[in-house]
Amino acid sequence: MVCCRLSPVPGSGLVLLCLVLGAVSCYSLELNLTDSEKNICLYAKWQMKFRIRYETTSKNYKFVTISDLSNATYNGSICGDDQNGPKIAVQFGSVFSWVVNFTKEVSTYSIDIISFSYDTSDNTTFPDAKEKGIFTVYNPVAFGIPLNDIFRCNSVSTLEKNDVVQHYWDVHVQAFVQNGTTSTKEFLCDQDKTSTTAATTTHTTVPSTTMPTPKEKPEVGSYLVNNGNGTCLLATMGLQLNITQEKVVSVINIKPNTTDFTGSCHPQTALLRLNSSNIKYLDFVFMKNENRFYLKEVNVSMSLNNGSVFSIANNNLSYWDASLGSSYMCNKEQTVSVSEAFQINTFDLRVQPFNVIEGKYSTAQDCRAADNFLVPIAVGTALAGVLILVMLAYFIGLKCHHTGYERF
Repeated sequence: MVCCRLSPVPGSGLVLLCLVLGAVSCYSLELNLTDSEKNICLYAKWQMKFRIRYETTSKNYKFVTISDLSNATYNGSICGDDQNGPKIAVQFGSVFSWVVNFTKEVSTYSIDIISFSYDTSDNTTFPDAKEKGIFTVYNPVAFGIPLNDIFRCNSVSTLEKNDVVQHYWDVHVQAFVQNGTTSTKEFLCDQDKTSTTAATTTHTTVPSTTMPTPKEKPEVGSYLVNNGNGTCLLATMGLQLNITQEKVVSVINIKPNTTDFTGSCHPQTALLRLNSSNIKYLDFVFMKNENRFYLKEVNVSMSLNNGSVFSIANNNLSYWDASLGSSYMCNKEQTVSVSEAFQINTFDLRVQPFNVIEGKYSTAQDCRAADNFLVPIAVGTALAGVLILVMLAYFIGLKCHHTGYERF
């Protein structure tokens, strides 16, 4: 569904495009600021999302995600003059505000500083917040763009400072529009330059299975799920996705600072769901089995670089097994094989989907303990086999020896 809404501001024309995909609402903001002669002086089109962590009065941490920007207003957005540079100011109700300032040099302009403010005094948005008041984070950006170019960055860019993570994508901006006409010449961000190069390489693949360039070890992220009684699920892990499609293998590292997480806890099952700009959902479903728990199900749906949607589900798994009341830990690399086309490599893994006490992990059951238990069994079995062979050789030799005497 595509819908449009006009939000007029004196001296400027503003268009808000709303894109609703499935159950996730995503709003693209498009801004055309005009000067006193009705010429466009600033053009911007972008998408963004914010995640804020705050401490509660019960000393737990909660997260607030802002992705529905349908109530945005633009008071304070200006084209700039000899004293002040252009500025985009966006407000989301009375709780959040976002400002980006631009500066100009002789032949370039810069996205200077991005600031984001939020008010924890709003009990509806920040229930049980320990500290009340308005908090502002400032992120200097300051990189030069040719004056007559429009800046483009379709890739996800992330700013993280203090307790705020900001995500931006599909960004197009020209802060100093010349002669009222936006430029057709684009200045690309580094991420888009990289993805363009990668896409060109992909088209040169041969019919045989093409292995990916080895990726570095993924960052380790910490995830949690809260219910009415506090934290009910904890997970810490680095995740690397291996996807095989049309004999081409893609390796994707999950980046915690660009990944949102939700979930739910029930008496017999627990769910951790991860999502990002290209991952609609990556679900880990845990189940109790008498006095133990294990990973039973993994579901994924995500968009790939070639524009296709990749979806896989398997509800018949048996990984990460541990006793209830403990956590499962494995610092070495492990592989969760969801299907022939989809595997997940885990690094520095620790999970506890049930019986979390005071938001902390319980004693861990280490995957190395199982390995250490198997080693003496294997050694003992090998020694027993050698002993049996020695005894057989002895008896065979003894029998041959007696047979020799009988011939005389």
